[in-house]
Amino acid sequence: MGSRDREDVRAEALFVSPLQSSQRPSTESIRAAVQASVDRLGATGCAALVAQEFGEHPDCALGRMRWARHAVQEAYRAA
Repeated sequence: MGSRDREDVRAEALFVSPLQSSQRPSTESIRAAVQASVDRLGATGCAALVAQEFGEHPDCALGRMRWARHAVQEAYRAA
């Protein structure tokens, strides 16, 4: 996953996925969404979309990134 921290890449990948916190996704769903985003966009593509979203919708992006970071930490804790 390159030189960036693996957890950062995973959080960015979850952020750009269609998965929503309101769905209360399972660990398996989170991991699958992360993998699908990385497979589709690559780490750089995920980061670019995160940056775009923070530029266009900073009010919403912050909350989503907080959720994505927490969800990734929980989903990969035992991994």
